[in-house]
Amino acid sequence: MQIRMRKAHLVLEDGAVFPGVAVGAPGIAAGEACFTTAMAGYEEAVTDPSYIAQVLVFSYPLIGNYGVDASRLEADRVQCEGVVMRRARPAWSAFLTEQGVVALEEVDTRRLVRHIRDAGTPLRCALGEADVAALRARALDEPPIDGRPLARHIGPDDPYSIGSGPRVTLVDLGCKRSIPRRLAQTGLEVHIVPGTWDADAIMATKPAAVLIGNGPGDPSALTGAIQTTRDLLGRTPLFGICLGHQLLGLALGLETFKLPFGHRGANHPVKDLDRGRVLVTVQNHGYAVRAEGSDVRVTHVSLNDGTVEGIAGPDFASVQFHPEAAPGPLDALPFFDRIAERCRSAQT
Repeated sequence: MQIRMRKAHLVLEDGAVFPGVAVGAPGIAAGEACFTTAMAGYEEAVTDPSYIAQVLVFSYPLIGNYGVDASRLEADRVQCEGVVMRRARPAWSAFLTEQGVVALEEVDTRRLVRHIRDAGTPLRCALGEADVAALRARALDEPPIDGRPLARHIGPDDPYSIGSGPRVTLVDLGCKRSIPRRLAQTGLEVHIVPGTWDADAIMATKPAAVLIGNGPGDPSALTGAIQTTRDLLGRTPLFGICLGHQLLGLALGLETFKLPFGHRGANHPVKDLDRGRVLVTVQNHGYAVRAEGSDVRVTHVSLNDGTVEGIAGPDFASVQFHPEAAPGPLDALPFFDRIAERCRSAQT
């Protein structure tokens, strides 16, 4: 029996067309086009809530080559709007179809990644089995991520805890599941609360420290979370990861800005200025903190583009990269030990 090839396209807002074959759910998906250079961790990537409102392009040419393991998922469903690949293994394509995700393979992802890099500004896109004109119109209708709160509900409705030991309260704005798991492995009770909680509600949980987790979107649009972070400063040891790092920067009076094509992958070199060593890190972010001219101490910088990757003060510290090592590498895991040490020595 001959299998019908489902011809499809990805179309960028600037009119660039990339033909491919549909291997996921039927329909049209749209979002901001972004790419990851990671060679593994595809399950973690597509289920990371930081990819909400984005279409994820894998630069590695074969995705799905070690199957699908539900224990590696970072959320209960795929979070990105669509997936684009050079080649996809059948079990992976079946998983994306079951999840209702529009996905393409047989796309020239090398040319696509170069196009996204060369654009100098994030590009919206649409993909699916519709004609090119309809896909471009859908891409142009997609609102930019900049300045808009994302509509999809993320994070828990009610607080819950894992682990045992001194309590760290984790503010969930779209946090990866592996972050509380890693924290619990250091001997802490991790109390996860909704990202909508204010500082008084968070402090009422009697934490030894508070961690603002990762999540999607433009940090400057999250005015409530910025105010909550500002209100927590000085009341408890405060930590941040990725979006939490950006919110901490904004709460301290710094600015954030949009990167041309973001940092996404598992091989980003970061210089730890305090310890004089280089970490290879996993990253997933489209915004960065600008600290030039401020008195905030910078602790980490990207060796790719010099952007700020960490800040610290007497009672706070944050990193832009993902120390939970999902999928890896493991260089940055000691950040969780630092949180645990602070919790064990904190007065509550």
